Formats: sequence, structure tokens, C-alpha cells
Amino acid sequence: MEPVLKIESLKKYYGRSKNQTKALDGISFQVMPGEFLGIMGSSGSGKSTLLNCIATVTRPDSGSITMNGRQIQTLKGAELADYRGKEIGYLFQNFELLDNLTGRENILLPPSLHGVPERESRKRLEHLASYLGVTDVLPKFPAQMSGGQKQRIAAARALILNPGLILADEPTGALDSGNAKALMEKLSCLNQKENAAILIVTHDSGAASYCRRILFIQDGVIFHELRRCIPEESRQEFYSRILNVMAQLGGGSANVL
Repeated sequence: MEPVLKIESLKKYYGRSKNQTKALDGISFQVMPGEFLGIMGSSGSGKSTLLNCIATVTRPDSGSITMNGRQIQTLKGAELADYRGKEIGYLFQNFELLDNLTGRENILLPPSLHGVPERESRKRLEHLASYLGVTDVLPKFPAQMSGGQKQRIAAARALILNPGLILADEPTGALDSGNAKALMEKLSCLNQKENAAILIVTHDSGAASYCRRILFIQDGVIFHELRRCIPEESRQEFYSRILNVMAQLGGGSANVL
């Protein structure tokens, strides 16, 4: 089985000489089809830089990022636009919804930009809205939604084009514990029932406990790896193991989602 995403010797440095920061210092890993992978580490460890490199927001200094057999650094023009719009779905911490559009319009924006037939788009919208529990929120504007509703609308927008990989950057960071738990349960179900590959960056051990595998980053390198023993190991047990590693990194979480 070929990986959905393959990262090889990825490096990204900021600054020069003595003041240089090695955000990524030769990271290598793979994401397999249907995998739910977490990236954890303290602030400044390189987590967000890694995600931004995969999303082509940041260009790495060296190394390669291969998505479904194509090196994304070589993509330009229409190919790059298709990669950003169709092959990856991005779920932001602060939702990034357009305030002047309703929930329905926010979700339907990506397919309209990429020429997806309206009938197909609306069918997918109905399925996602029902699954994520936001059907009654579709006519509302973001200012009329709760934080949890905004994030689930954003999740539907990220999923509407059936991307090969979902990138989630601290998706529970702006949510209370109840909405955070609801979102992670939905993402977990999407991963298990629809075989969606998910890569989540988080500092929250509770959110990470929904993953099947976790890579811990420190000073731009992979410090440790944990795998969940499914089905033998409960999420609570996996959470405890995550906390033990995070304690070594100087982080943790106050509660289990």
C-alpha cells in the first residue's frame, strides 16, 4: 500500500548563523491511507511549520513532500491550485469562515471555485451537514453561530471536495471541552467509517487520544512515536501514555475530552 503523504528529510530554518532557528531539522514520516496521525509538541517545536509546508503556505529549505506520488514542490499554476483545493482539506483553529456568507455558502464555496456541478455539490453538502449535525445552522451567518457550530461548518467545508488528506491545525483550540469532544468524535468517525486520512497538529493530549499514532516533535526533530493498540487499548489508557511523553516535553493537558 502506497502512502498518501511522504515526508523525507524536511528542513526549514529561520534566521542566520547564531540566531538561526531550526523549525524543522530533517523530519521524515509517512501517512498511510485511512490513518489518523497526530503531531504533538510544545510551542515552537515546529508543528505548525510542518503543516504549513504540507499546505504549501511555507516553502521548505530542503527535503521533499510527496502527495499521492507527486512532489508538491514542483507544482505550479492550475496543478498547485488543484492540490490546495482538492487533494487536501484544511481545518483551522480559528475557523476562517467568511463573515458575509451563510454556513451553506461557506461550505459550497470550494466546489463552486473548482467547477463541481451544483447537483453533486448540494448532495455532498446534505450528507456532511447531516453527519456533522449542522443542517439547522446552514442558513445562519458565522456571527449567529456558536464556536462548535463554526468549527463543524469549517469541517464540512474542508471535506466537501473529498480530499485525500485532512490537515487540522489545533482544531479544538478555540472550543470549550464539550464542543472539542464533539468535534474529535466526528473526525474519528470520519476516519473510521469513510477511511479519511487525517493529520492533526495539537498540543492537547485529550484531542490527540483520538489518533491511532502520534509523532512527538521537539526542536524540529521527531522525539518519540506512540501507536495505539487497537482494539485492546482504551482511549483513556492511550491518553495516559500520551501524558507521560508530554511530561518529558514540558507539556500536557488538564482533562480528557
